[in-house]
Amino acid sequence: MANSASAKKRANQAEQRRQRNASHRSMMRTYLKATVAAIASADKAAAEAAYKKVVPVLDSSANKGIISRNKAARHKSRMNAQIKAL
Repeated sequence: MANSASAKKRANQAEQRRQRNASHRSMMRTYLKATVAAIASADKAAAEAAYKKVVPVLDSSANKGIISRNKAARHKSRMNAQIKAL
């Protein structure tokens, strides 16, 4: 347990960041699942619309350090290839 005032503040800040990151990560996964579902349904228009929504979310997650830039790029690349294959 934190003993000094600065340690208590850092503990509070860490908890706030953890909750914010968890919320953003959950939102990102929801968008990813929606895009994957649209691709699986073989509806190209719906898949493209879902892809356009998920790209900014992935980029934002990468910029905030929630996921790595490579992971964001990997998701975008794979989904785009699957959409083009429809």
